Amino acid sequence: MSSDLHTTVAHQLRRTRQRYTLGRRQLVDLLAEAGRPVTIPDLIDAGARQSQSSLYRNLAILEQCGAVRRLVSTDDVARYELDEELSEHHHHLVCAVCGDIEDVLLSESVEETLRAAARDAGRERDFEVETHRFELLGTCGACA
Repeated sequence: MSSDLHTTVAHQLRRTRQRYTLGRRQLVDLLAEAGRPVTIPDLIDAGARQSQSSLYRNLAILEQCGAVRRLVSTDDVARYELDEELSEHHHHLVCAVCGDIEDVLLSESVEETLRAAARDAGRERDFEVETHRFELLGTCGACA
């Protein structure tokens, strides 16, 4: 993984008075390699070398410092991904049947339309929009 990624996460952890342990570093690597939101069992299957309780604890710490984003889908199962500051701006396809979440990148023209709509909605309510999240709910190919 990129040393910039690890440098940024280490800095984020230091701001919250946490250390960048080997276990946390491995989690960041696994999340970066996954390329999509993953569950605790997914992380274990991918080779996480920590107990399940340590995974939960370390993911919570990484979430608190802003390095990891926790997503809860239609199946109430938590999935984790690197925060967009550490990866790239994207949206999600969410299966309403199995709860699986996949990342999706939209074209720049669609992104601009979403940004404009978000700005307009914010202006109508005297609210300054900083970013947006967009989830498409439906049925994945495996559940169809």
